[in-house]
Amino acid sequence: MEASAQLVIFAGLIIGLVYGAVGLLSGFCLMSSMRGFLAKGDSRLVRTYALAIAVAIFASQFLAGNAMVDLGKSIYLQQTFSTPVLFLGGVLFGYGMVLSNGCGSRALVLLGCGNLRSFVVVIVLAIAAQMTLKGLIAPARIALVQASQTTVSANSLPTLLATLGSGEAVSRALASAAIVIALILFAFAHPAFRRSPGQIAAGVIVGLLVASGWFVTGYLGADDFNPVPVTSLTFIAPIADALQYAMLSTGLTLNFGVATVAGVFAGSLVTALATGRFHLEGYSSPRHMLRSAGGAALMGIGGAMAFGCSIGQGLTGVSTLALGSFIAVAGILIGTAAGLRGVLRVQPLAVA
Repeated sequence: MEASAQLVIFAGLIIGLVYGAVGLLSGFCLMSSMRGFLAKGDSRLVRTYALAIAVAIFASQFLAGNAMVDLGKSIYLQQTFSTPVLFLGGVLFGYGMVLSNGCGSRALVLLGCGNLRSFVVVIVLAIAAQMTLKGLIAPARIALVQASQTTVSANSLPTLLATLGSGEAVSRALASAAIVIALILFAFAHPAFRRSPGQIAAGVIVGLLVASGWFVTGYLGADDFNPVPVTSLTFIAPIADALQYAMLSTGLTLNFGVATVAGVFAGSLVTALATGRFHLEGYSSPRHMLRSAGGAALMGIGGAMAFGCSIGQGLTGVSTLALGSFIAVAGILIGTAAGLRGVLRVQPLAVA
């Protein structure tokens, strides 16, 4: 293995370790954020998420603007994409996230502190995602994409602004500044959030981890003879790849995503053991398990359709300012909201 590829894998492991520790200590999770915001009136976690997006956009666009990373090589900034499939995938993922009580990254974090429900979620999510990406469901997904995809001349907010006559650098700065300022104002407008240094730190760290992923794969991993895919934090395909690697490592190679998945689990496990948070817990009933597994399947299918999850699109994709990412995130938010409120609300399980 080339030295650059080894460096990328090692860096992915470190990024995962940090994310796992921060995720456990702060409770960082889009589903928990929206549940607190919509159902409990506590918006601190959703403001943490908003701050993470702001930091991710600012740092990632800074790297791109200084030609340190070519975000155009990522899967998010494609000229051809399917709006219906991205949106529908986001809706399925969001609703599945509510059924499973957390996203894929959250499941990895909880697995590290002994939550055996998360083990089922991770395994089912991985199988469903692999089936959708490369297996039995893949032909249907590909057919849907081919039937509904369109080619656009502007695939991101900066390029859309550039069509109005402003230059690339000015368009990037304007688009980034508008979103970053709005998100920061939203985050710090809440007094309780301003008095939560742990949540502020979590938002900043997670946002910087997204930019770090871009830097590692797009700059440190840049090698014309052995190119590394330009990517950052995302968990649907990497969890699927990690399960496949665990079963069939012979002939397969480690990559940034698999290393990140391993790092998140390890970071959470070490943190849980060090802070006394590790304890085994499982399902309360067969119905609970069925709901959780069904949600994991929806997340795997939906995440594969949407090119990412609440982290992969919600943070990493949005940090590129790709139009497709905003479409997927809209679907994720709508699917999550439907699961938390309204006629499709996921009802609490009765306690035996």
